[in-house]
Amino acid sequence: MPKTPRGFFWYELITTDVKAAEAFYSAVVGWRGEAFGGQFMNYIVMNAADRGAAGIMEIPDEAKAMGEGPTWLGYIRSDDVDAAVESLRQAGGKVYREPEDIPKIGRFAVVADPQGVAFMLMTPNGPDQPPVAAGTPGHIGWHELLAVDDKSAFDFYAGQFGWTKGDAMDMGEMGTYQLVAWGGEPAGAIMAKPAYVPAPYWQFYFNVPALDAAIETVKAQGGTLLFEPMEVPGGSWIVQGKDPQGAIFALLAPKR
Repeated sequence: MPKTPRGFFWYELITTDVKAAEAFYSAVVGWRGEAFGGQFMNYIVMNAADRGAAGIMEIPDEAKAMGEGPTWLGYIRSDDVDAAVESLRQAGGKVYREPEDIPKIGRFAVVADPQGVAFMLMTPNGPDQPPVAAGTPGHIGWHELLAVDDKSAFDFYAGQFGWTKGDAMDMGEMGTYQLVAWGGEPAGAIMAKPAYVPAPYWQFYFNVPALDAAIETVKAQGGTLLFEPMEVPGGSWIVQGKDPQGAIFALLAPKR
């Protein structure tokens, strides 16, 4: 029986300086930070208008012990985290943190695909929120997996989460840029990572109204650009950068 398509729905930055990261992304993306209580006393929810878009927290001790630095991670929705973890394990994935409950929030686990790319699984408490319109400022507009083996990576996510293929774009020496969807229009893509990228990872693109203004803010706030701005099919513009603590991020805008 085909799986109900499930994709990313929450995003989290683990970092070495929560306050500095909050200030940086508030300025660049237009978020408004709000402290979240409970067991996560230093967890900041970053709001886009009246809705949460992402969270920021200190790097957990277990992640530090594994040598993890500042990085963005995504949560994939699951109807049953425990069953999803066992399925992932059988498919060759890794489990870094077994399923456990976050009071009033949901049940989650920290896992990785067979190529070692980390992400989270969560069964949230309460009903699903309505989807955000494409291009809404402050929300995540695109998801991009740079994989060691792009074909087997797609097979894994398709098998575990019901993802489907969209168009495939020939990028010459860089290989194929395979669009993927988890119900509806494509929400991201999978490609083989370039040789200069040391390890595979998920990259998330934050929607901003105009790219040049956002780039100036990145520089003013102490961030750096990894590549020059690029126009992508459809007329949008993207840029990739690194925040002052070293986490890689990307921006997506409808205009320069």
